Amino acid sequence: MDIRTVFINMEHGADYAIAQLGLTPEDGLETAVIISLFTDRRADADDVIPDGTNNRRGWWADAYADIRGDQIGSRLWLLAREKQLPSVLIRAREYAEEALDWLVKDGIAKAVNVTAEIVRMGVLGLVVQIQRADGPVVKYRFENFWKGA
Repeated sequence: MDIRTVFINMEHGADYAIAQLGLTPEDGLETAVIISLFTDRRADADDVIPDGTNNRRGWWADAYADIRGDQIGSRLWLLAREKQLPSVLIRAREYAEEALDWLVKDGIAKAVNVTAEIVRMGVLGLVVQIQRADGPVVKYRFENFWKGA
């Protein structure tokens, strides 16, 4: 068991869930998904940085990964100033799948399916379905993590 992490939104980030007298436990999958999606992965050399700088972000410890080239996080942050277009939904899905691919490679999941959708004007949402390697499909829904221009 692990401490349950819950995603609030991009402004407030994530927090730990509290039960009556302590922190809420969970098996670690939800926490792993939140960290994978909402930690800023280093941008690829050909990615356009939304704020116009050369800051490609990324987690410093990726330089010390056990597997060369292994990276934590997602490139969803690159969509921060994008408009609500079908092409942006495709990129959001691809970035989320890229961030969660390690779950399949490491044998935690048999499959990961991501759907990106416009929840309402200005808000992109993600629906993540994970077929666990040892059991049922688990579904997570994230909304309000991105507000487009």
